[in-house]
Amino acid sequence: MSFNFLNPFSALSISFLMELSGTIVESLENKSILVTGSTGFLAKIFVEKVLRIQPDVKRLFLLLRATDSKSAMRRFHDEVIGKELFRVLRKKYGASFDSFISGKVILVPGDIACENLGVKDSDLREELWGEIDIVVNLAATTKFDERYDVALGVNTLGAKHVLDFAKNCVKLQMLLHVSTAYVSGEREGLILEKPFYMGETLNGTSGLDIDVELKLMEERLNELRAEEATKEAEKIAMKEMGVERFERI
Repeated sequence: MSFNFLNPFSALSISFLMELSGTIVESLENKSILVTGSTGFLAKIFVEKVLRIQPDVKRLFLLLRATDSKSAMRRFHDEVIGKELFRVLRKKYGASFDSFISGKVILVPGDIACENLGVKDSDLREELWGEIDIVVNLAATTKFDERYDVALGVNTLGAKHVLDFAKNCVKLQMLLHVSTAYVSGEREGLILEKPFYMGETLNGTSGLDIDVELKLMEERLNELRAEEATKEAEKIAMKEMGVERFERI
């Protein structure tokens, strides 16, 4: 795992995902859950565990970065249920596995880097806003040397887009945002979770001005494109900018 230095929320223990207690399992009965980052490592574990220990969950809406339903379905089969992780469920349901999955899982083509999570179908958006009980945001880039524009788009604006989307969910009971441990900064010993207030930082500094960072990022991209930089040169330059801005935080 790597740092998630552009994440505006405090870290949440992934033990919640790994060790769901009986009370939590019962609370998921007949609930509709929206999961982002659905092809990622933690998301797949979460989805498999919910389907295995709480088969009476109402529906799992899985947001996948895809342009349409067909490509979303292909990614879901290739990168999620086609994996060995789902062997126990396949054995449990046998010939009924596909019908069980299709009855519980709804694929949502989209992208958290976009407003409304990139969900273009207005009818589907309305359905999600009216049905979702829980939102679990597991989408993030965790590369140490990520492009600055990508890191801002996914880890910062993406988290904001998830929050904005969740605010429209009229039945929402919980928004769970999962971060890597690096969001807690470089500290030693037992690090307890605590709520943070808007604008509060770990080291007491003024923090990151997102509007300024977005402006700097856009200016640098425009410079590179005005210079007709190659895709590779642009990629390298944006990675270098990410490291440079991180070191100033």
